[in-house]
Amino acid sequence: MSKKIWLFDTTLRDGEQVPGAKLNLYEKLEVAHQLKKLQVDIIEAGFPASSEGDFNAVKQIAQKVGNTDDLMITALARAVKSDIDAVYESVKYAENPMIHMVLGTSDIHVEKKFSKSKDQILQIGIDAVKYAKTLMPQVQYSTEDASRSDFEYLWKTIEAVMKAGATMINVPDTVGYAVPEEFGEMIAKLNDRMKNLDDSVLLSVHCHNDLGMATANTLAAIKNGADKVECTINGIGERAGNAALEEVVMALSTRSNYFDAHTRVNKKEIMNTSRIVSSLMGIDVQVNKAITGDNAFAHSSGIHQDGLLKSRDAYEIVSPTEVGLDDMELVLTARSGRHAVKNALESLSLNNLSAEQFEEVFEDFLKLADTKKEVYNHDLFILVENYFKKSKEAADVELHSDQFYHLEDIQVISNQIFPSASVKVRKGEEVFKAATVGSGSIDALYSALQEVTEFEVKLLEYKISSVTRGKEAIGKVKLQVEYNGEKYIAKASDTDVIKASALAYINAINTIVVDQFLNIPVPS
Repeated sequence: MSKKIWLFDTTLRDGEQVPGAKLNLYEKLEVAHQLKKLQVDIIEAGFPASSEGDFNAVKQIAQKVGNTDDLMITALARAVKSDIDAVYESVKYAENPMIHMVLGTSDIHVEKKFSKSKDQILQIGIDAVKYAKTLMPQVQYSTEDASRSDFEYLWKTIEAVMKAGATMINVPDTVGYAVPEEFGEMIAKLNDRMKNLDDSVLLSVHCHNDLGMATANTLAAIKNGADKVECTINGIGERAGNAALEEVVMALSTRSNYFDAHTRVNKKEIMNTSRIVSSLMGIDVQVNKAITGDNAFAHSSGIHQDGLLKSRDAYEIVSPTEVGLDDMELVLTARSGRHAVKNALESLSLNNLSAEQFEEVFEDFLKLADTKKEVYNHDLFILVENYFKKSKEAADVELHSDQFYHLEDIQVISNQIFPSASVKVRKGEEVFKAATVGSGSIDALYSALQEVTEFEVKLLEYKISSVTRGKEAIGKVKLQVEYNGEKYIAKASDTDVIKASALAYINAINTIVVDQFLNIPVPS
């Protein structure tokens, strides 16, 4: 039978230790509620001894999120009475609370960080566990810097704190020093000894990514007997981050025949959780990040697109729908081949082109793609219509290019008193103008664009990034909007980020036009 792996999420503790990623109480609660929806087993809600604000946040999460016995709420303490008391007082309101404490076991930590003997550190750990057990039945003990510790001293510590009452033992690769084979061997040895001593105690790992091996080390630990793994959403955390929850979960799911292990995580909530954490913490997910990156399920290479259109498993081992996306994205660029462009045209019912006509449209497509970088569905309508206008041929296809919006001009005034925007937009032969104010320049711009396009859309996500360097750098804007319950993603690039913002919005509106008003399905 497949082994159940416990998922311990430390996004709200280790993840929040990233510089600039501080969350307020309401943001922490939002993340915690989403982690509950994701169905992690344990949420580490913070470090309550660090501040009054963190204490109150942990307490609120325990009360409002930890109100079911199938979700454990914990928080971090050093192996000192005051820290343990702070954890107890904040997590005790949960249905299923736990105290988590940490103390170093490596020579570097024992001798240089604490300036104590190994025996002294060992006794501190034993006393801390015994005290915590008087407060709560569930106690986790973390042997900080375990991967650089003398193995026999590490085991001596684990054996002692297990006898003192610890119910979970966490073995961290605190500085990302371990390599998978070595780490796996250590976990196998510890697992064997722990199960012989008390098989009810869970063996856990917590891996950092300093050498890029956090996920690999975590999976090696699972293969060698670990019962529980500690992760963060998007792999955020101290320095280079932690093992990414989504990578571990999908590796176990995709390679279940190899690992013979599973989690209870609701995989369809992975992308939503990733976006919430990224948005609230202000930390962009790298575009090529496994599972949750923008490009994880996007294909622009003509060779790949051709293979995918013939058989999905040619270049796809994880279905995007598994993690909460609608489908893979075939991005039409200058590198897209004929098969991908022909497929896009067919999905838009623009399939009555002869072979010769298609070749001429494809040449126009390549010219546009070189200029625009990414080509959208509404661009294809315009390409086909322009081709027939230019060739003066009768087309046995229904065209709708006069239904799409084109940005003619914008003016944005940004100040603290009266941010405003004026826009001029063309739709077919009609020209629309609007001028609005807003709480900021982008809010004013989008209010004006919404007024002229008359689409009541809700902006869900707005991101700016630089794709080139220097003062003439090209800025890329990506946004996600919602209309009639459907979500749409659009992008645009320009040296002027305000113009890029407007173009991205117009691209989103035109995508809605294709999908909603022309009643033509968006290509998968």
